[in-house]
Amino acid sequence: MDGVNHIELRPLDDDDLDAIFEMMRDRDAVAMAAFTADDPDDRAAFDAWIARQRASDDVVSLVVTENGGFAGTAATFTVDGEREVSFWIARHAWRRGVASEALRLLVSREPVRPLFARTAAHNAACIAVLERIGFTEVSRNVAYAPGLGRETEEIVFALVPALDGLSGA
Repeated sequence: MDGVNHIELRPLDDDDLDAIFEMMRDRDAVAMAAFTADDPDDRAAFDAWIARQRASDDVVSLVVTENGGFAGTAATFTVDGEREVSFWIARHAWRRGVASEALRLLVSREPVRPLFARTAAHNAACIAVLERIGFTEVSRNVAYAPGLGRETEEIVFALVPALDGLSGA
């Protein structure tokens, strides 16, 4: 392998926190994600949130690396008894296949199916990544999106064993 665009997932550590905080403050990314922190600039709230995530046995928080450098985050967690995935890719890694490969790696590590994901309906890049990995739309709802300061449509996607090609035979 020539090392170009080599994507990996690794455990999140304390040295990643500043990069994650800065990534999650990017105004364009916040608008695309929509369902974000109430105040992306509140470091104390971020630190408390990430501490809760890291302390939970139910949450797997990982860092996405591209050629060894920080490129984003990916996570699995449970909401209302359903296993979900989430990913956030730093602006410098957009439009290079990083999100698709990171999600493929994340899904391959998570045995639970169905596996769910959510995105704002206007986030065409995220929708494309989810569909590329085999997620299909299962529902839509409208909820308040702090990243936009208004209600917006959210799409729920599911990955089921027959579609993902990653489950056991």
